Amino acid sequence: MLLGSLAPSLWAALLGYAVTGIGLANLFPVAVERAGALAGPGGVATASTLGYGGMLLGPPAIGFMADWFSLPAALTSVAILAALAAVIGFATRTAAAR
Repeated sequence: MLLGSLAPSLWAALLGYAVTGIGLANLFPVAVERAGALAGPGGVATASTLGYGGMLLGPPAIGFMADWFSLPAALTSVAILAALAAVIGFATRTAAAR
């Protein structure tokens, strides 16, 4: 995503977005399955609600940020938040394993 947001050319941006799409395509089903394994039907409902809510609210939020700042800044913030989510997930997994 970072490559797509800061790319100097169109083809580099398209490559960055393609790699992001391929990498994230399986994330939502795996997260819903994991929520079901940990918390049952309530976990699936919560994960689905948060996931679909993010899909509905994310694009307008990115659009507002692009209007206020710039499109590269808005898309870079998405990459930073994704990295933060990965770090939190890794820390949670490591703490749960102990």
